[in-house]
Amino acid sequence: MNRWIGSWLSGPGSAGETNDTDTVTRSDQQRYRGERLGLPAEGPGAVASRGRRLGGFLVDCVIGSLIAALFVHPQFMDQTSMQTLNYWGALVWFLINVVAVGFFGFTPGMALFGIRAARVDGVTMVGPVRAIIRTVLIAVIVPAVIWDMDGRGWHDKAARTIVLNTR
Repeated sequence: MNRWIGSWLSGPGSAGETNDTDTVTRSDQQRYRGERLGLPAEGPGAVASRGRRLGGFLVDCVIGSLIAALFVHPQFMDQTSMQTLNYWGALVWFLINVVAVGFFGFTPGMALFGIRAARVDGVTMVGPVRAIIRTVLIAVIVPAVIWDMDGRGWHDKAARTIVLNTR
């Protein structure tokens, strides 16, 4: 019983005896993000950094707000007016993401930062259905900030996509 609890609380391999396969230098241990998927460590085709992804997201949010402001004239002291602007800005952001990622693989913000979304199975176009799944989960925020060893958030895992560097 102690062995089970110790292993569960302390992480894998902590309660049992260690052997040569438990060391960090195992040959099957991942050395960089995307290695398990056969991607390069850096340069074009490597997994995009969190900073580039965040930058692309923020640029897309600003673009969505600016486009919405063309149609909904904000009055900065009126809370209802600003809330309406925020809703329309989120809708524009959603549409930009679904159309741009679904058909081209990148949004304007992603293009500015040199990244694109790609399907893990190697098909060229992400497609609108995967782009909708991905964008809805990004809008929820939580799935987009929980990452795996390859730098993929839950939104990317659900849509079976990954964000890669283009340059």
